[in-house]
Amino acid sequence: MVKRESHSSDHLTGGSSRKIMSTKLATALAAFFLLASIAVIIAIATVQTQKKTYLSPGLKYGIVLDAGSSRTTVYLYQWPAEKENNTGVVSQTTKCLVKGPGISEMNDDSWKYLKTCMDDITKHVPPSQHSSTPIFLGATAGMRLLHIKNEEASNTILQDIQKYLRSLPFNFQNASIISGQEEGLYGWITVNYLMGNFLEKNMWNAWVHPHGAKTVGSLDLGGASTQIAFTAPDDATGEDLIRVSLYGYEYNVYTHSFLCYGKNEAEKKVLAELVKSSTDWSRVNHPCYPADYSITMAASEIFDSECTKKSTPASYSPAKNITFFGGSDPVRCKDLVKRIFDFKSCQGKENCSFEGVYQPPVSGEFMAYAGFYYTAWALDVKGSNTLKQFNTAMLSFCSKPWATLKKNYEITEKHLKSYCYSANYVHTILADGYKFNDDNWEKLNFQKEVNQTSIAWSLGYMLAQSNMIPAEAKLLKLPIPNSAFAGLLFVFSALTIITLMFLIITLVRFCF
Repeated sequence: MVKRESHSSDHLTGGSSRKIMSTKLATALAAFFLLASIAVIIAIATVQTQKKTYLSPGLKYGIVLDAGSSRTTVYLYQWPAEKENNTGVVSQTTKCLVKGPGISEMNDDSWKYLKTCMDDITKHVPPSQHSSTPIFLGATAGMRLLHIKNEEASNTILQDIQKYLRSLPFNFQNASIISGQEEGLYGWITVNYLMGNFLEKNMWNAWVHPHGAKTVGSLDLGGASTQIAFTAPDDATGEDLIRVSLYGYEYNVYTHSFLCYGKNEAEKKVLAELVKSSTDWSRVNHPCYPADYSITMAASEIFDSECTKKSTPASYSPAKNITFFGGSDPVRCKDLVKRIFDFKSCQGKENCSFEGVYQPPVSGEFMAYAGFYYTAWALDVKGSNTLKQFNTAMLSFCSKPWATLKKNYEITEKHLKSYCYSANYVHTILADGYKFNDDNWEKLNFQKEVNQTSIAWSLGYMLAQSNMIPAEAKLLKLPIPNSAFAGLLFVFSALTIITLMFLIITLVRFCF
């Protein structure tokens, strides 16, 4: 009897112990699920509110036709529909070189080549974007000269161009002759944009203004004009100084364009100097042309230009032929080229380049492109070099006869014959005009492209024009879809409530 009671007591004690252990385990599990549920709710709520991102509403496109004096180039640019401080982050998508002369001399073939280029550009723009893609045409010095010579002819060309561009599926904006000052400014913008002096991405892939960034000067040499542009002191003023705002920052930019000092028009002025001082047009000695080289051209090719008409000889006849014979004479070539520049008007004036034009002292680095680059390339001094290296290369090139040049250079005759002249032209305008010297010549960088993008005023033009294109709001992208977020929130909220109720009931039973 006693033994039975003892066994019964032991059985009750063991059962009670197991029950208590089960309750503790259930309570621990419930507490774990409660904490886990609360943690998950906090986590998904944080992710959903703090980790949201924005999708760009897509790309916008812009087309710029650079109608230069010797050719037209069509550029297609793109940028995100949202903008940085009212200026689009623009990049070059593609470009197309239109064969033939510039629009000031357009013929049937030129029109055909232009249409071929525009067909190619159209293929790169999504059809849904055609109607919203702005298209601009900017005509430069070639048309500026034609406008001076024959305003009616230049207006007719622009009207024909406008009519054609309006027929395209794009949003036509304008077709106009831009000023030399605008051309210089847009070139400066292009150079500094490509070099990251306006905007760069930080370690978080966000666009920021570079800390302590300095701008670079711009030197552009076209066929009919040349431009210089660089930042001047904030207190500098004058008709050639422009304040421009980009990405929320203001810059005081000096820019001047010299019409008739482009590579081709300046060469006509050199030829005119030779013809004026010659009595025998059948044999005119040209010190810049290579020895053993000769060329015959009609007088109209030299004097039928606004840049040379004041030098027209009394015996001028448009159809009369003039024959030039090369001399490979570097010293005389230099003297000849300097004669086309007016340096006398700057005598006694402080901060003056040539033709009496005010210019603050050049400072900092400069990018020299277009005709400047191709001349340096022919001399094999592209990039940065010393003034001595440039002079040595120029002297060597100008001393070579025609046979040697043809053997050593794979350059078309049209350009090869003129590189001695252009080398002396580049040296004269940079050293004697803009006042680059032994101390700062190495700060000149002769380049064609930056980051595989062409250096041309058209990109700066597109950047400036993008200020007038409304920015679109970014589209919100949540890390968790709304339906999934609601489902997860419901499940873990219910689990939290159930486990909390269980713990409360268990606590009440334990206490009472």
